Amino acid sequence: QVEVVESGGGLVQAGGSLRLSCAHSGDTFSNYAMSWYRQAPGKERELVASITSNGGSTTYAASVKGRFTISRDYARNTVDLQMNSLKPEDTAVYYCNARVVPVFARPDYPREVWGQGTLVTVSS
Repeated sequence: QVEVVESGGGLVQAGGSLRLSCAHSGDTFSNYAMSWYRQAPGKERELVASITSNGGSTTYAASVKGRFTISRDYARNTVDLQMNSLKPEDTAVYYCNARVVPVFARPDYPREVWGQGTLVTVSS
């Protein structure tokens, strides 16, 4: 089955940097669009950044544009989120999401998979 596992969270001071990584397994990595979401305490989960299955296009939430960069490595089957100039309001649990391109969907596989999340805490 398809699985995504996040790593790289932790505690960092405001202005610092962290790099999150998400490892994808169980199906062809290039058939999936990949995204990072986050959920802060008491708030709804929100999209942070996404990258298309072929890596040709990325999108970012307005709040992170210019500070965060999403990238994918087809040799390692990973998607990374480089986070710079971190702010206390970036504190959240960050989740990796894999969504299959419909033409590649398998009848016995889920269309969308979530990781368990990794906590990022930015201190002021």
